[in-house]
Amino acid sequence: AFTHGAQISEDYLSYVNGQFTSQGGTHLVAFKEAYVKTIREHFKKNYSPSDVRMSIIAALSIKIQNPIFESQTKTKLGSINMEDTGISVRAFIIDFVKDKLDAYLHKNPEIAKIIQKKIIQSEKDRKDFEVIKKLSKKKNKKSNLHNKKLRDCKIHFNDKKTSDKEKNLTEIFITEGDSASGSITKSRDTKFQAVFSLRGKPLNSYGMKRRIVYENEEFNLLQHALNIEDGLDGLRYNRIIIATDADVDGMHIRLLLLTFFLEFFPELVDNNHIFILETPLFRVRNKKDTIYCYSESEKKQAIEKIGKNYEVTRFKGLGEISPNEFGEFIGRDMKTTQVKKSYSINNGHMLEFYMGKNTLERQRFIMDNLRESL
Repeated sequence: AFTHGAQISEDYLSYVNGQFTSQGGTHLVAFKEAYVKTIREHFKKNYSPSDVRMSIIAALSIKIQNPIFESQTKTKLGSINMEDTGISVRAFIIDFVKDKLDAYLHKNPEIAKIIQKKIIQSEKDRKDFEVIKKLSKKKNKKSNLHNKKLRDCKIHFNDKKTSDKEKNLTEIFITEGDSASGSITKSRDTKFQAVFSLRGKPLNSYGMKRRIVYENEEFNLLQHALNIEDGLDGLRYNRIIIATDADVDGMHIRLLLLTFFLEFFPELVDNNHIFILETPLFRVRNKKDTIYCYSESEKKQAIEKIGKNYEVTRFKGLGEISPNEFGEFIGRDMKTTQVKKSYSINNGHMLEFYMGKNTLERQRFIMDNLRESL
């Protein structure tokens, strides 16, 4: 089953014998190939695969005997033949999709026209975007703005000669302002940890075309630092960690960054690359002990544990935490929350409600659901 949404990216849900294959595999590759091939043959046009599949939302479920998976977690199907027929999974899906989809397009010419119109618009947007992309790359080379934002590390996720173990340790912190980035920069592991500093609140990119976002200096430099303009193959860091203050402004910046990634690079979320840094809200200490707390309840427990003569410090922002202290929070045992998609809710509708232009609707929602804390 498939449809098209308003988003730019492709979104797939694939299953084998009821098992969710988050990394796809043979069956998903075959579906994507068959869909493009059928569309091209139906319209007798050699459209680009990316234009054909743009905005597609598809669900694919197959049942086969003795499936072979490429990973122990059974999230990616390997290439196999079906025992009862000897036909490969790939060949079966390609034939099935081709027959059913071609018949559907002939029976529903009005829908076929809408699909073709969407492909043509996608092709136009892509070509316009490529012009902007070339101009932007020239601008970056001339002004060398990239180096002002990024404090890089020595090893990268896309290094071919580096071991997988070391590549998986690579991470980049996206911070707000120079004060926070300064503390992290001084206390980070320069071998594996990079820092990218934002300048204030980034653009709300929901509902925007990619060319408009590409012209935005902040996001342009960010995607250039991550090296994701042409896909995830060149991704330079395994973990992308959003490190913002635990206040209203920090939460807003976090939402704007998540909107950007979900709108234009959702595969970063799908492939488990986006994280939120959890930093302590309080420091409770006396002359002997120091305890960092991440919530009010932890603070109360720390006060009870330390006993008399305690001192409580409330961290308002990351810039208030000294570089020496920051070393405690960004090591291998740092507290992070992985950003995941929820397939039980419509992510597109969620983004539209919280990040769209329905300001009055959101105001009413807040007023109706606001609760006073005692």
